[in-house]
Amino acid sequence: MVDPDVLRQRLKRLEEYISDLESVQQTSLKEFKDNKVLRRFVERTLQLAIESCFDIGSHIISASGYREPRFARDVFAILAEHGWFDNELARRLEGMAGFRNVLVHDYATLDDDVVFGVLQTRLPDLRAFGTSILRKLAQNA
Repeated sequence: MVDPDVLRQRLKRLEEYISDLESVQQTSLKEFKDNKVLRRFVERTLQLAIESCFDIGSHIISASGYREPRFARDVFAILAEHGWFDNELARRLEGMAGFRNVLVHDYATLDDDVVFGVLQTRLPDLRAFGTSILRKLAQNA
């Protein structure tokens, strides 16, 4: 059974990561590229936010007895299969899973323009994930 308290705690952490990222969204691309500390902050916080989504999803999957994901990105498809959110959001989040892999494994070849683009355009996907989980949690209460 899904533990609502565990999910709320993890969702709170996800919200903190999203808020931290939103606080630097008004940064210009030039400032982003020129500020190594800012770039590293954004990269690491994006990684943590995406991993929070994996963690939340994995808790739901395990506690609910859903099929086991073969890859991290599968977490989102499995949740969509069980009505936690729609397939379109799952598809976008699967893309974020791929981006997380780049952050972690291909960090030496990161493209600042891509990271900045994710900062500017993909935070609503992370927020939609959290909102959807909270909504479904409330329906199941």
